[in-house]
Amino acid sequence: MHKAIFYKEWLKIRWAVGLFLLLGVIVLVNIFLNVRYGVRFMDAHDYWYRIIIQGANYAASLKYIPLLVGVGLGVAQYYPEVVNQRIKLTFHLPIRENKVLLIQHGFGLCCLLLIFVLYFLIFVLGSSYYFPAEVIQMQLQTILPWFLGGLAAYSLTGLIMLEPLWLYRVLYAIIAYGFVSQYYLQAVPMAYSRVLWVFAVLSLVTVIVVLFSGYRFRKGEMHHG
Repeated sequence: MHKAIFYKEWLKIRWAVGLFLLLGVIVLVNIFLNVRYGVRFMDAHDYWYRIIIQGANYAASLKYIPLLVGVGLGVAQYYPEVVNQRIKLTFHLPIRENKVLLIQHGFGLCCLLLIFVLYFLIFVLGSSYYFPAEVIQMQLQTILPWFLGGLAAYSLTGLIMLEPLWLYRVLYAIIAYGFVSQYYLQAVPMAYSRVLWVFAVLSLVTVIVVLFSGYRFRKGEMHHG
């Protein structure tokens, strides 16, 4: 039964996964082409000074990609479930409803994490060609909140998509915007380094919020909208 659920989820999101993998690779390749240009065709000393001493973020164009991936994957996974109330069929499987929902969400979350891990690997490998480990560590601590924001956005998108009433969807969207925006505030490099664990915990907690909308969906709240 689990394999059947995984396969169904994969059929829904496989094109989105491929698209976001390609998008991330394109953005990252462009980042390192710009770094290469800066090192080779500008004054290399000035370029490294801006990166190492002044803390210029050469990965700035990556900032909202994890957010886009999180929201996009959430929509790709949950829109087909709610467009014709298909999720009601899922809830009739011989497995507890909450368990089914967590299996679905967990599968999507694993796919999202794999995408992000690939981004990180490319970023670290590309950075190690041009910069010392200290600079890479600084950059990783700077960009990590963006990825944690993408994870939170994925779960909150599921919450919004599964909610049967449009009024609540709007309210959830407003709250989600205010919450996720905290991951993307303008800040100096490593500004979040001491609270990364807080952002990580918050992103982890959002995983279970889909159960609330799933419960409301099962109880037939849509019929009152």
